[in-house]
Amino acid sequence: MLSSVLVNSVLVTLESYDNWIGNNEALVISNTLKTNTTLTNLDLGSNSILVNGAQTLADALKTNSTLTTLAFYYNLTEDDGVRALSQALKTNTTLTTVDLHYNMFGDNGCKRSLKCSRPTRP
Repeated sequence: MLSSVLVNSVLVTLESYDNWIGNNEALVISNTLKTNTTLTNLDLGSNSILVNGAQTLADALKTNSTLTTLAFYYNLTEDDGVRALSQALKTNTTLTTVDLHYNMFGDNGCKRSLKCSRPTRP
């Protein structure tokens, strides 16, 4: 079901929060994001995405050129997941909003995410 929704050629927003999405589903989403050209807003908050899932999403974000907002709050990712997402933000030029609140990363993950934040354009 999830993969068929993601290949929709007109969908611009997908709110899939609180749906028990884990690493396997994150992989499906990541593979689709690599080629999707319409989705601009993705809400994956309140799921069970661990470090591996965050890393696969980060890999997709390196090449995705349409997503502008990613909500990734209340997941179970730790420092390594945030590190991967932060690295993806260094090359992704379209994401303007990333919500990482209430994850399981510590001070190092927080520093990495802040280091990669870009000033907003007027």
